[in-house]
Amino acid sequence: MKTDNKLENKDTILKTKRHYKNFPMVPRVVYGRGSFDQLADILLPKRKNSDAPFIFLVDDFFENSDLQTRIPWLFNDQIIFISADEEPKTTQVDELVKKIKADFDEVPSGIVGIGGGTLLDLAKAVAIMLGNKGSSENYQGWDLVNKPALYHVGVPTISGTGAEVSRTAVLLGPEKKLGINSDFTTYDQVVLDPDLTGTVLTEQWFYTGMDCFIHCVESLNGTYLNAFSQSYGEKAYELCKEVFLEDLPKEEAEEKLMMASWHGGMSIAYSQVGIAHAMSYGLSYVLGTKHGIGNCIVFTHLEEYYPEGVALFNKMRQKHSITLPKNICANLGEEEMDTMITVAYSMEALWENALGKNWKECISKEDLKNIYRKI
Repeated sequence: MKTDNKLENKDTILKTKRHYKNFPMVPRVVYGRGSFDQLADILLPKRKNSDAPFIFLVDDFFENSDLQTRIPWLFNDQIIFISADEEPKTTQVDELVKKIKADFDEVPSGIVGIGGGTLLDLAKAVAIMLGNKGSSENYQGWDLVNKPALYHVGVPTISGTGAEVSRTAVLLGPEKKLGINSDFTTYDQVVLDPDLTGTVLTEQWFYTGMDCFIHCVESLNGTYLNAFSQSYGEKAYELCKEVFLEDLPKEEAEEKLMMASWHGGMSIAYSQVGIAHAMSYGLSYVLGTKHGIGNCIVFTHLEEYYPEGVALFNKMRQKHSITLPKNICANLGEEEMDTMITVAYSMEALWENALGKNWKECISKEDLKNIYRKI
């Protein structure tokens, strides 16, 4: 009998272990003001040879700026400036991969993304697709990537998205907005230099910071919540309150928001976001609404689901005199509205985290339409 019990217990333990995902984290990170200037030393050991370049994908905001002169390019490295005005697309990723393959005989030594969430997600996706065949749209989903990405480095110049630490590269595809979620997506190296965030305009600073805040609200109120995600989420939540409700010195606010972004991204590694993000994906797909402002617009209408979070959000918005666009869905036709709802409703993991396994009994497509019509 004792032997049987041991075998039974062992079998139970093995079954339990199968439920846990062994998620990757960023293996190397350097933090501190001026740390961007260590990038040359970081990249040098990773150079395969003088013909295998590093490709720098950089927000075009920094073209002809001081930052451009500090990018440590050598040999035949290439700097590609990219507009962050629109959400990153699968077609954009595929075109960049095609260009890089055409421009160089050697496989690059790596990809470096410098910018906000758009550039960081693009860089992750390009690094993946240089190591995998086909179109990036075929890898939108969970654990569809089979081969390692090229070595890739993330350098955030704005804080809040958590893209620097997450295992996803969110892309607009021909049929959906969805991330390439895989163990190979995570950056190999991240450089966190608060000095690089000093040029961010107030509204963009708020929208991207609120992406982090809303991450935390949705994670901490979700059914997927666990001690791992809670520990990171609570820290990011408190840091966001300090940054957006207290009158901190500018440098301290920059540093704390950069850490909030890191912790907020970690909080959803073992958890998930929720309703605001799902509905924001619908806005992005149909209207091209940028992710941060989309979250903000949607979140103001979710008091029924996140009462405390929405109240705090409104307090932050008023303190910083942020006026959100209104009636952006007022003139949508039924076909566009149906597409928006379909995209949002397809984010099953997000809805399950927000409302539980029986989420379809809690919110219908008609309910979504009623919310969108108010936006």
